[in-house]
Amino acid sequence: MDFVSIRVITADVARLTGFYERATGVSATRPTEDFSELRTPTATLAIASTRTVPLFAPDSARPADNRSVIIEFLVDDVDRAHRDLAEAGVEFVNEPTTMPWGNRSLLFRDPDGNLVNFFTPVTPEAKEKFAR
Repeated sequence: MDFVSIRVITADVARLTGFYERATGVSATRPTEDFSELRTPTATLAIASTRTVPLFAPDSARPADNRSVIIEFLVDDVDRAHRDLAEAGVEFVNEPTTMPWGNRSLLFRDPDGNLVNFFTPVTPEAKEKFAR
């Protein structure tokens, strides 16, 4: 089994897709106005409209209602990402912080309030774990 993507349900696909394109530098594909994907070499962030939810199971997902998942991106330099995001007016949850497990981490919220973590491995162990 391979983990390939996470899908975020939103009331505004264009707004949320634009946010993630700016934050990550990854261009999205948009097969319809109700769906987009930001593909990286290791996983995909899918963004889908509330209009897609009934196709799976009516009332099974609500936009801007997440308080348990953190969407994580490995970045080359979390401090530089912090400066870039600050210029874009992003709402930060914390400043870049080195975690006990060896990653320098930055938490912020996307326009729907979902938590996003940009992190950079900084200890030898963490660097080895995430070596590309």
